[in-house]
Amino acid sequence: MDIQRDEFNISTDKEKLQMDVIHRYLTEEAYWTTGRTRAMTEKTIRNSLCFGVYHHDQQVGFARVVTDYTIFAYLCDVFILTTYQGQGLGKWLTEVILSVLDEEGVRWTMLATRDAHELYEDYGDFQKLHLPEKWMGRVNPRLLRSSGQPYTVPGDGM
Repeated sequence: MDIQRDEFNISTDKEKLQMDVIHRYLTEEAYWTTGRTRAMTEKTIRNSLCFGVYHHDQQVGFARVVTDYTIFAYLCDVFILTTYQGQGLGKWLTEVILSVLDEEGVRWTMLATRDAHELYEDYGDFQKLHLPEKWMGRVNPRLLRSSGQPYTVPGDGM
C-alpha cells in the first residue's frame, strides 16, 4: 500500500524501510525501547505490519502493528522525526493505519502511550481501557534474568 499526500508518502513496503533511521530513533530518542538491540528491532519489523512515512525518499516516520488481521492489533513504535513534527504527519499516519485495520475487519486495536493520549483520542477514537483490572500482562522472566540490561514492559514509565 502506498498513499501520497503533497511531498509525503506512507507505505507498507518493508523494502523501503530505512533500518538505520528506525533503530536510531527507537534507541536514542524513544522512551519505550530500553535495551532494544538492532537484532530485536529487525525481528519486530519482520513479524509486524509496518508503515513507513517518507519525505521524497527519506524516511521521517514509522509505526508497526502486531496483529492477527481479524480480532486484535497492537499499535506500537510510532514516531515522526522531530524535525518533521507539527505538520500533521502523526495524525495522518494514525488515520491511515486505522483505515487499513478497519478495512481488514480488525475488531480491537490497543496501544500504550505516555504523552499522546489526545492525538489518539481525537484522530483514532481510542479510549482508556474499560475495566483495566481485568487486563493482565507478563514479562518473560528469562529476559529479566539474562539480558544484562534494564528491561521495561510496555507501559512502564509512561
